[in-house]
Amino acid sequence: MLLEVKNLCKEFDGLRALDQVSFSAREGEILGIIGPNGAGKTTLFNIISGIYSPSNGEIFFQGKSLLRLKPHQISRLGVSRTFQIVRPFLNLDVETNILVAWGHRFYPSLLKSIEPFRKVEILEEVRTIIERTGLQPYANQPTKNLPLGIKKRVEIARALALRPRLLLLDEPTGGLRFEEFVQLMALIRQISEEGIGVLLIEHNMQVVMDLCRRIVVLDHGSKIAEGPPEEIRSNPRVIEAYLGKEV
Repeated sequence: MLLEVKNLCKEFDGLRALDQVSFSAREGEILGIIGPNGAGKTTLFNIISGIYSPSNGEIFFQGKSLLRLKPHQISRLGVSRTFQIVRPFLNLDVETNILVAWGHRFYPSLLKSIEPFRKVEILEEVRTIIERTGLQPYANQPTKNLPLGIKKRVEIARALALRPRLLLLDEPTGGLRFEEFVQLMALIRQISEEGIGVLLIEHNMQVVMDLCRRIVVLDHGSKIAEGPPEEIRSNPRVIEAYLGKEV
């Protein structure tokens, strides 16, 4: 199993943001994490990626516990993520943005951090990522001049530069037009076909239902459903969580 989350809890000043959440994810699987606003989805991602420590519970990645590891240590194990709000280096071009992410493996060592990154073999790997993510036409453009859909691709490309086995995508299609999110869906499928597991937080139900074979539903910090899209779509608890009891 690629990722195992067991009885995960998180409290903030007495407020329980996650309550006994358990699920697992496999290599090459696109697993959807959905739920209304405030359900605990981003808190879950923040715990898996090491930004928060859980109040209780366990997380295992490829059999290794992630508890008490720092974000950079988790990243080095093969877990990378994107965020709801894209934050590329706006004055750097696309290639350099990805090159900075690739260089993460040098950061722990002061000696290595001063080595030049623009070596032929490094640039070849970065340009392969650019090709994989369809960013060739924008490689030498400053990211501040790019539309949101392309900036989202840059975020995914930077995450791929970490050589992940598990990629956490936090609302990757948020704010995109139809043509843009259809193109991004194709990229996410391609990533999973390469054997990389994907955890996907998404409010666009068309994207979730089309991409995911399995979906986990959170509401008020608790898991209320898990299963294939056809089951989730008709689950009374899921319908109630999104639409209310009267409906």
